[in-house]
Amino acid sequence: MDNMKKKLAGKLLDIKAIKLQPNDPFTWASGWKSPIYCDNRKVNSYPEVRSFVKLELAHTILENFPNAEAVAGVATGAISQGALVADILSLPFAYVRPKPKDHGMGNQIEGELQSGMKVVVVEDLISTGGSSLKAVEALRSAGVEVLGMVASYTYGFPVAEEAFKEAGVTLFTLTDYNHVIAEAADTGYVSLEDVEMLKEWRKDPANWKAKD
Repeated sequence: MDNMKKKLAGKLLDIKAIKLQPNDPFTWASGWKSPIYCDNRKVNSYPEVRSFVKLELAHTILENFPNAEAVAGVATGAISQGALVADILSLPFAYVRPKPKDHGMGNQIEGELQSGMKVVVVEDLISTGGSSLKAVEALRSAGVEVLGMVASYTYGFPVAEEAFKEAGVTLFTLTDYNHVIAEAADTGYVSLEDVEMLKEWRKDPANWKAKD
């Protein structure tokens, strides 16, 4: 598993799905300043990486949730990955919006999932876990049994780990922040000094400030 996490970390860095800019931090939608940004939607544009991710997600589901009856992707980033995984597993697929549509049928869940179905949720990345767990809540409200979640990448924030624990959702991820930073250091993407700073950011991202 660790070898696979290291391998995917390298692939995501190679295609710049994950960018590290310790001296020129990004601003997240939450307002957090961050030396790292992950955009796994880029995976769709690279067939070899796309195939690697979909196969590993499918293997993770088969190994940990063999009784899954359907796959649900979290909009919008995980719609494509979820559909690809469902296709490999020959399972029904649906996706979950952040909130119900304000027109048409007013759906939050797009697709058809029967009440009582055993479903695995696919996510592209986990930050605080808020949007991911809202999707779980919507599925449960629809009468679906959520077996767990698989994701390509997680920042590994304690707040997310606690949120998943409280929600009773088992999470498996293909790679994570620690493996990305280790791979970035091994390949010279960042300096050892930057590695220490990146570790400090992860401890308290809401209050982190870049050094002048």
